[in-house]
Amino acid sequence: MGLRDSSGSLSRQQVLDNARSIVEATSLPVSADLENGFGPSPEDCAQTVREAEAVGLCGGAIEDATGDPSDPIYDFELAVGRIRAAVDARSAKNFLITARAENFIYGRPDLDDTIRRLKAFERAGADVVYAPGLPGIEFVRKVCEAATAPVNVVVGLSDTTYSVDDLSKVGVRRISTGGSLARAAIGEMIRAATELKERGTYDYADKAMSDSAAADHVKVVQRATG
Repeated sequence: MGLRDSSGSLSRQQVLDNARSIVEATSLPVSADLENGFGPSPEDCAQTVREAEAVGLCGGAIEDATGDPSDPIYDFELAVGRIRAAVDARSAKNFLITARAENFIYGRPDLDDTIRRLKAFERAGADVVYAPGLPGIEFVRKVCEAATAPVNVVVGLSDTTYSVDDLSKVGVRRISTGGSLARAAIGEMIRAATELKERGTYDYADKAMSDSAAADHVKVVQRATG
């Protein structure tokens, strides 16, 4: 939608309207970033899950970030209660609830508290746990060792020295890309525009995909998604 991928930039209705258009365009399961449940209360999270199911989503992630820079993380008990309410609100057991502990991307690099939260989210019924911004593979390993639920890791956000295989070996069960693919595309566009403006050349075109190749890729995606 041309807006930054940041908490509070879109309303619940905007996110779910966009999600509905994706659900309708593909036969693949679609999960959504449900941010902080679009409100502070457990009932806010519950309502978000009910509406997410109604548009055809197969799951969603709910974070424990408040959106308030002066107090960025919900208190422990409230954070757990919000996940429990989200779990209880789903009508289908195969609607996947991913619970996020946001400490490391909001200036609170406390691994012990992060693990405490993820384990409590598991007990509240979360299907997947997720701590974005872990600074290295050993942190990821410790989270995987402590958690019994599948652990998600976002790539392209902080440490990029580990591979998919490395993550798999320490116990990661799911990988997401966050905004990294979009940022990669924007970066290439800006580098191309800068070359054209400052050097008057267009070597960037040598690396560009041809129009016919792009069309072929679209066809492949369309066949794969029905």
